[in-house]
Amino acid sequence: MVGRDTILADARQTLTEGTSVLLEGDAGIGKTAVWRALVDDARRRDCLVLACAPTEAEAALPFAALADLIRPLRDLVPALPPPQRAAADAVLLTDFPEEVVDERAIGAATRSLLERAARPLLVAVDDAPWLDQPSERAIRFALRRLAPRPPALVACRTSGTAPTAAALDLDDARRVALAPLGAGALHQIIRDRLGGTLSRSLLARIARDAGGNPLLAIELARAVLRLPRPPGPGEDLPVVASMRQLVADATRALPPAGQAAVRLAALLTVPTVDDLVSAGVVAADLDPAEEAGLLTVTGNGISFAHPVYASTVRAGIPAATRRRMRRTLAGAVADPDERARQLAQCTTGPDPAVAAELAAAAHRQRARGAPAVAADLYERAAELAGPDADEWRLAAVRCRFDCGDYTAAGVAADAAARALTGDARAEALLLRAMVAWGADDLGGAVEAAEASLAAAGTGSPLEGRIQAHLSMFQELPERGRDHAHAAIALLSEEGSERPLLCAALLNLFFHEVRGGVARTDLLDRALALEDGTPSWLSGTIPAIWWKGVDDHGRARDRLHGLLAHATALGDEPWQHEVLTHLGETELLAGRFTAAEKHIAAARELGEMLGTGLVGETWLGGTLDAYRGRLDAADAVVEAGLTRGRANDDPWCLRIHLHLAAFVQLSRGRPAEAATTYRELATLLGELGVVEPITQRFEPDWIEACVGAGDLDTARRVLQRLTDRHDRLPRPWTTLGLARSRVLLDTATGADPLPALAALADARAAVPADVLPVDRARCLLVAGMAHRRGRRKREARAALETAAAEFTALGAAAFADRAAAELTRTTGRTASATELTPTELRVARLAAQGQTNRAIADALFISPKTVEANLARAYRKLGITNRAQLAVTMTRLPD
Repeated sequence: MVGRDTILADARQTLTEGTSVLLEGDAGIGKTAVWRALVDDARRRDCLVLACAPTEAEAALPFAALADLIRPLRDLVPALPPPQRAAADAVLLTDFPEEVVDERAIGAATRSLLERAARPLLVAVDDAPWLDQPSERAIRFALRRLAPRPPALVACRTSGTAPTAAALDLDDARRVALAPLGAGALHQIIRDRLGGTLSRSLLARIARDAGGNPLLAIELARAVLRLPRPPGPGEDLPVVASMRQLVADATRALPPAGQAAVRLAALLTVPTVDDLVSAGVVAADLDPAEEAGLLTVTGNGISFAHPVYASTVRAGIPAATRRRMRRTLAGAVADPDERARQLAQCTTGPDPAVAAELAAAAHRQRARGAPAVAADLYERAAELAGPDADEWRLAAVRCRFDCGDYTAAGVAADAAARALTGDARAEALLLRAMVAWGADDLGGAVEAAEASLAAAGTGSPLEGRIQAHLSMFQELPERGRDHAHAAIALLSEEGSERPLLCAALLNLFFHEVRGGVARTDLLDRALALEDGTPSWLSGTIPAIWWKGVDDHGRARDRLHGLLAHATALGDEPWQHEVLTHLGETELLAGRFTAAEKHIAAARELGEMLGTGLVGETWLGGTLDAYRGRLDAADAVVEAGLTRGRANDDPWCLRIHLHLAAFVQLSRGRPAEAATTYRELATLLGELGVVEPITQRFEPDWIEACVGAGDLDTARRVLQRLTDRHDRLPRPWTTLGLARSRVLLDTATGADPLPALAALADARAAVPADVLPVDRARCLLVAGMAHRRGRRKREARAALETAAAEFTALGAAAFADRAAAELTRTTGRTASATELTPTELRVARLAAQGQTNRAIADALFISPKTVEANLARAYRKLGITNRAQLAVTMTRLPD
């Protein structure tokens, strides 16, 4: 590599260390040469190199670059999950898909293949701005999600550096700018490429005029060699405004047949000798262009010496000539998709036959998982077909939606709705509703779907489809039930209607439950219809129901199955939704570590997708509240309530009012909590929600009312909770009722012993691994009731056990309350100042669950010394066991 030794060494070291490298510079500066040298070096180091080098023409060829990139991994394809295996086969053209491939599955397949590839691994992309869009999306998807991410080596022009770096998510790559070469290096390059026929002084002038650009220097030298004689010392070199001018001049200097051959080759996406011969070119006509250094013929393949050569040739073809040549190529090429591309660019007026060919090509590209490309073809087909192209217009909108381009899909759907009438307009409006739903615009989704319903014919399957979507969009249970009933009456169990019927059944079940009626027959029928393939429209509803009735294991299994299904498809919005539900399931189950993991994964994915992050942020705030991080939870509450009120979003308001009241209660502000719970109950009443399923706030509302001295409201809320339990007995209603009755009896002066006995029975009836926080809260209430009844021994036993259970769960907020109640019961406040340094160190390690032997090893003392220090710490702190110690130590200063 002439003149690039330092850059090569630095880039090689960077890649070896695992950091990506972004080569940048002007066209012709030598990026490709450096890129190839680094690729060859990586291969010599036994690195698995996955490389692609797209050209400008190939930017229109879906998955051309990705196929080159993953071809070395084709032996790994059979082991992929079925959706990803079909996607990889479609990219590699090893098998045409029987069903439409989801573009997201292609990204997921790319990620899976890279994860399973041998290490060390290098992903290398030359001329990144010419990546075809489907390949770029899949590569970006995979690279962004790999951990650890393999180094990437990417070359791009300076003008395209910023968008390319962002598109491939290479913001952390080391940027290596290729500077102009000096005269000495250019002398050597020109001599190596063209021979030593130019004088040293002439070479110096060429190097100066080329500005250090090696490709421009080579072409300038070629131009000089084409002159009748070399310019003398006082004569000018050929006047060159740019390298493009040099290439244009070289093309014009070819014989007419050679010039036509080069032009036809430049117009082909992947030029081949066979296609040119079919278009009337004689193979020998390519020889002058090859001798001029414009292109190279290898077997049947034709490649231009540099990407700018092909684009320059195309730019120099007059428009009318270009259309005529494309028409010739369309009649000559063997590939139907290449024929469609040529026809799309040479047809100027309505032509139904051409439109049909473009639509067929669009169907093939959609099936292969390139919806954005298919959308362009469908739109062009609709333009050329005239007024009778409703289905192609709608297909284009569906493709925009499928590739996640909600902005473009919304614009296309609105345009289609304005242009169409009847059922076609209804279809366009339904697509508009789906776009709004995908963009988290619930109001827009309902509005568009209702307009779609008004435009559709009555009693048709189309009306059934619209009704099924409206049953999902509706927040109000009564309206949701009506839409679901209508959908079920119109949809059949056969064919494409089956998934929507399943979704309508699930939505009806969901709205019925929220209205206070649990029709599990609807759930059973829907699950039977699923037949192992959950509906993306409403697939989480069974899990929401199961976690609402405290069947956490079943909910967990369902959600993990959905997560695996969504991951195999590469459907990240669905993964995001499922992770949020998993976080809530584990939160309700008292498994805070698992909950935290799922919430963090949902937050990371939400940030990657650019969603509002409302659900996982609220869950994170709830987890903070349980763990005693009340300031952090308050911040979530403030932001959530502000957003909910600003957007008039009842769901956002509901969940954040619930969290706000819980934080207020945890802070010891029962009056404020009681007011907030009342606001939450009022909102639910306005929405017609009788059974909010996983919102279980009545026991805390009763506790807040008792704390505030509002016993009349507490009694009314107790009746509300009793009605909940009578409608649908669940572990949480069983424990909540028992706990609330003890609180009320204690507050009113009634004998609490019968209620305490019922509380003990309720706790015994709920298994230890179901609602462990609620079970421990029952002990906390029992301890408080015994303390007020001056039953000190019973109070102490209940509070010690409650504190130990809260501590084991990581529920610091409740552990602190139990510790405070225990202090009030024993009449002694623990203090760290009473302990010697050794006693304090021993106590802290013991509180963490370490054995005496482990503590002895850690502190370099004997186990007997540990035992003696621990006994003195117990005596000074007024406690008798490690469970109490774990609670007490949380209240001592560090």
